Amino acid sequence: MRPHSARPSFFALHIILGMAVCFLIGFIASVAWASGTEAGATPALRSSLFDYFPARPSLRSDTGSGIAPRGPAIAIVIDDLGSSEARTRRAMALPSAVTLSFLPYPVATPALAAEAARDGHEILVHVPMQPLSARHNPGPMALKVGQSPEEITRRLLWALSRVPDHKGVNNHEGSRFTLDRAALEPVMQTLAEKNLFFLDSRTIGHSKASLVARAYDVPTAGRDVFLDDTISASAVARELGNLERQARKHGIAIAIGHPHDVTMAALERWTAAVAEKGFTLVPVSTAIRMEEARPTASAALLPSGS
Repeated sequence: MRPHSARPSFFALHIILGMAVCFLIGFIASVAWASGTEAGATPALRSSLFDYFPARPSLRSDTGSGIAPRGPAIAIVIDDLGSSEARTRRAMALPSAVTLSFLPYPVATPALAAEAARDGHEILVHVPMQPLSARHNPGPMALKVGQSPEEITRRLLWALSRVPDHKGVNNHEGSRFTLDRAALEPVMQTLAEKNLFFLDSRTIGHSKASLVARAYDVPTAGRDVFLDDTISASAVARELGNLERQARKHGIAIAIGHPHDVTMAALERWTAAVAEKGFTLVPVSTAIRMEEARPTASAALLPSGS
């Protein structure tokens, strides 16, 4: 009869290997636990294991929207929606990454905003605010300098209640209101409480809106380009080119437009070719997160608009 081999069996090798792995994990855990407690940190399983074996990096560069921008990112917001159903629906037919901002006072706003949200668009409340010139009428229930904080809050809550599924706010007019820190404070306090962001339309170059928003920890950014300050096909084409240059320079750019026929026609063509040009179209909330993640935000102060 053949003598038994002196080599360990295959089963025994598995046992020895398993014991070695368990010892290694236990040793790492004890070292991490000790180093965490010596530094005054609260010991946790993550400290003991996951710091030594990091998770695979996420493929998503933006955890909020699910869109991972490839190349420069562009956000486009269409303002003044709700007043004309035909114009609003034309804006709603743009790609769902285009953000839509609804005026609170039109009768059709609640139904149209809810439908746009179901179609996948990000929704903003286009809050009427006091302009510098009395010739510009921001509409009913506008926020004005000199109103009490309680009145400003009441009017803002009314506006928010009129636009379902909203994720944030931007100002309609507001060149006077956004200059006044005291008037802006109840606005930003309310947005902070409701976990909403503020997009400064920058209807005036030295707006204080983003400054006050940051003081209340409200996510914020300002638009970089008005697409249709001048309402003509050539002007909109020129501003789209400006938008592309801003995006290439800074990695992200935000534009605001309105549902004018020339603007819609230009955007219908431009959005169809945006990927071929190397840009990613993103909702404005994604753009704001990208802006805030940069070491220094690009505070371009561009001509005023509505």
